[in-house]
Amino acid sequence: MTKRKYIQVRWHGRGGQGAVTAAMILAEAAFQEGYQGVTAAPFFGAERRGAPVIATNRFSWKPIRTYSLVVQPDIVVVLDETLLDVVDVSAGLPSDGLVLINTAKNPEDFRFREPFTVATTNATACAKEAGLVVSGTVISNTAILGGFAKASGLVSLESLERALAYHFNGNALERNRQGARLAYDRTAVMGECRLECA
Repeated sequence: MTKRKYIQVRWHGRGGQGAVTAAMILAEAAFQEGYQGVTAAPFFGAERRGAPVIATNRFSWKPIRTYSLVVQPDIVVVLDETLLDVVDVSAGLPSDGLVLINTAKNPEDFRFREPFTVATTNATACAKEAGLVVSGTVISNTAILGGFAKASGLVSLESLERALAYHFNGNALERNRQGARLAYDRTAVMGECRLECA
């Protein structure tokens, strides 16, 4: 296992799916976990609903002074599996990296050029079950964070639940926590994620 200076995460989603918000909540969860350096940054291309969007995170046990966009991630999170057909989501990912996909499929159903650890969770179904529906649209960004906690082991579900309290309250908080818990419980992993910060 190679210990990294910091863990780098790249989110792939579509405009309106909440990738940027998920990255911000993950940064807070990493801080709650005890990481001293945390960053979250969005990158927008065509700024329209449904267009591909990227957001990134870095976190480390030590302060971070790097704020550029992540181009060599350790972990890739895909909020919309249709992006796999139009975006090379694994670009820059090392062979021991992790790919987490929001899908109803199993990890074995996905083939990449390297033997990445692949994890899947049906965050959309978990979010719907938890009542995370706004104007008829299921919002799965917070649910997939539960999948991130399970697949990576880098942040705990407890730290994630504390982080969610910085963004939601009341019934909305409980629905988001429930979505994350469901996704955590239902995440399937092919391989073993062995990422660790130095």
